[in-house]
Amino acid sequence: MTTTPRLPLTVTAATLLTVMFLPAAHADDGGPSVPPGTEPSATAPVQVDPNDPDLKLPEGATLAEPKVLDIKQVVEDQSGDERREDTNADVKFALQAEVLFGKDSAKLNGEARARISAIAAEIKNQKATRIRVFGFTDNLGSYAHGLTLSRQRANAVQDVLDEELNDSAITYEVRGYSEDYPIASNTTESGRKKNRRVEVSFPRGEN
Repeated sequence: MTTTPRLPLTVTAATLLTVMFLPAAHADDGGPSVPPGTEPSATAPVQVDPNDPDLKLPEGATLAEPKVLDIKQVVEDQSGDERREDTNADVKFALQAEVLFGKDSAKLNGEARARISAIAAEIKNQKATRIRVFGFTDNLGSYAHGLTLSRQRANAVQDVLDEELNDSAITYEVRGYSEDYPIASNTTESGRKKNRRVEVSFPRGEN
């Protein structure tokens, strides 16, 4: 068995706590978007008591409203087949459909289980008990067909995760979104390839 060498591409971004909530986006709207309830958010790492005597403030000065940064680290393998995003609160893996399934199929291929098993190992490491598995397609074909296919693919990935984790305390949210919420332009094949994906996300642990 040959292993494709991976050269991680790491991008770190910081976004302010003030978040613009976006409506549901279709593939032809342009620009990345995320499903409702998965918007980035940040929580303050510590509570600051403005009356703490050890807090040195000039006479008459007050604390400004806190601004909390949500740091996002993105690592994508050289081929672009797999992408990992880490924020203060969550971990998200995005796997391109081509590395998991045949064309227009929801049947997992031989390579898929190893990739999903690696995600299951990270879920165990983070001690996560709430997992989202979302499927997405490009804008080719009908929207209804995309809904069915993206849901079937998400179900297939969730089935393997459930087998690997074997934990009744874990709850899953499994959805198919068809061409909604693209992460690249659907006007090129390279963009459509990125949009055909399954995402697995879960809360970050404290370890």
